[in-house]
Amino acid sequence: MDFETLRQGDFSQLGQAITAWKGVVDKLGTLETDARDNLKAKADKANWAGVNATVSREFITKTAGEFSDAHTQAKTIHSILNDTRDELVSYKEQLDQALERGRKKNLTVAQIGGGGFTVTMLIHPDRAAKGHEVPDHSPQDADHLRDDVQLILNRATESDTTAATVLRAIVDQAEVGFSGASYTDRDTAIDALRKAEEAAKLIKEKGDEMSPEEFQKLNGLLSSFKNDPLFQEKFATQLGPKATLEFWADLSSPDSPKGLARTQLDHLGEFQKNLGYVLGGATQSDSPAMRQWENDMLKFSGERYNTRQGDVWGFQIMSNLMRTGDYDDQFLNKYGNELVAKEKEMRLPDHFWNQQPKPKLNFIGDEDFGRDPMTGFLTALSNSPDASTDFFNTKEPQDNAQWVLKDRPYFDDSPLNDGPNEGKDAAGKAMFAAVSGVSDPEAPGTKYEEHTPEQREAMKRSLGILASTGNDFPSEMRDSMAYAMGNHGDWVHEAMSSPLVEHELDAGQLMEVSKQISRNRDDYQTLTQVMHQPIVADILTENAHPEDSLDRAGRTIGFLEEARYQATNTDKGEALADASWDKTWRYHIVGGLLTPWHPVGDAVQRGVDVITAKMLEDEQNRINAQATSDHTLTYANRSKELQSLADLWYQENKDWAEDPTHEGFSKGHGVYKQIEESSNDGNKKAEGVAGIQ
Repeated sequence: MDFETLRQGDFSQLGQAITAWKGVVDKLGTLETDARDNLKAKADKANWAGVNATVSREFITKTAGEFSDAHTQAKTIHSILNDTRDELVSYKEQLDQALERGRKKNLTVAQIGGGGFTVTMLIHPDRAAKGHEVPDHSPQDADHLRDDVQLILNRATESDTTAATVLRAIVDQAEVGFSGASYTDRDTAIDALRKAEEAAKLIKEKGDEMSPEEFQKLNGLLSSFKNDPLFQEKFATQLGPKATLEFWADLSSPDSPKGLARTQLDHLGEFQKNLGYVLGGATQSDSPAMRQWENDMLKFSGERYNTRQGDVWGFQIMSNLMRTGDYDDQFLNKYGNELVAKEKEMRLPDHFWNQQPKPKLNFIGDEDFGRDPMTGFLTALSNSPDASTDFFNTKEPQDNAQWVLKDRPYFDDSPLNDGPNEGKDAAGKAMFAAVSGVSDPEAPGTKYEEHTPEQREAMKRSLGILASTGNDFPSEMRDSMAYAMGNHGDWVHEAMSSPLVEHELDAGQLMEVSKQISRNRDDYQTLTQVMHQPIVADILTENAHPEDSLDRAGRTIGFLEEARYQATNTDKGEALADASWDKTWRYHIVGGLLTPWHPVGDAVQRGVDVITAKMLEDEQNRINAQATSDHTLTYANRSKELQSLADLWYQENKDWAEDPTHEGFSKGHGVYKQIEESSNDGNKKAEGVAGIQ
């Protein structure tokens, strides 16, 4: 900003613009509230089906989000403009004060060509009016005035240019629509951009040859700004995708020139997490530079990079940086499709990923070395359930779910070559996210929404694929599938309890998967406990035909019991198939599996606690070193569990049961007989769909 521009500056028009923006902020705030509390809230509660359930609901949700982003962006722009106007007005006042100080010493400032200025005498002593005494000044006075004016102009220029830089950066965050980046002042935003450039420059110039102090500074920057959208985008684009991959390949090598990996070994896991958060957030930006970054990363991930320990693939590097952070859904699916395609091209990807020498690329925990790129990628999907749903429903150009749940040749990537396979475990967790819309079924405060058609499709596909594995069902996926069945509990309960074999969920597949889950005692307990929830909810909400909920309860319990029998007995009386069954039973709470839209809420959990406690009494009494040997008594051994369900049913439907027109539902006898017979029917249905009758 030159001298005359600031001296003659009239900021009234800028003030008018700020006032107008304040009006925009207020109006958008009202629209955001209406969109959230009226439009979206009503859409969430609407009982839509078919096209409305997918297209209209999705459109309304997206529109509400756009109003929120628009309000956020308007507030940020208003804050930056207001901040800048106040500073420029202050600098103009400072300039006027400096010029007045100069005039008192017969000094003035004049602009010269090229935007510069010069300090001259206001009145030359030789041209002063007769009798008028001109104030004296020293050369230092002129220098001080020059320096004061230059400092003020520098600060005004900084204020003006940084405001322009920040405003452009914020607008660039969204190629279409609005950015959700929120800043209360310009200085905070420009600081984020400068710190991002500083961090990227340090990596590009020093790489793994930086000092421990520089590494700690870099890690501190990533940690401090890991959630800042301007920092994220600027850091990623300034560093570039290829330099990112090369840096991690070099840093993870223990024989770096200055031993950085050795001296900072205890901090590499934290650094890996912070870097993942920053890169993940960067992919949420719609700036043209970031879109190019994503396209280039897909290309570079399919290339090989040299480390001091041996060559590694870009997929192996990038997947380890995906273990943390919220990566853009579209980027994740493009990346996942490319990764699966590359593995199919390799035919035996484990031979490529695990070839000698074997560098360590993952420092988050000690479970795996990070050589299997699918582990990190599937972990990213778990953190982004919508992306996981898309991935598991993708069948072209290849069937992703078929590959990761069944066909893929996994390999051991752990330091001790023991315990569960980390890749298969990650696949199970990603599958659960895909069918539920939730990352972690055991996270406190987990809320479950009504399932979308896409989530239900992912559930059907995953159920069918895993059922087809038979006794090769991955043990690492048992708990995830148990939780998935509980998450779709109403649907699963309906299929298990239906008198007909045909149902939207295939009963034979449910039987096979339930059997495989039940091979492990703890996973069987989880499955049974989560299925108690839809059973209890059904009893508490079935008003039109109460007798049906009692019948369905017995049938589902019988179905599950037959699955347990087949899982623990390959032949009658044979030793238990899994050593986990020879343990003491302990009740554990499975949290968060109730859908908030269920009208009975906490009452379901209270009922579940009672039913599960009785089920465990049954199990403790009959499970020792061997399972039940008499197949004909399979369902009957659930006596306490069935009795407690019948008691709950009678408590809820006492008036109906005691009505003389409803025979056979008396307390203490009729209801027990009814549920036992239903359990027997469920047991026989399970035998039938399993093909052993």
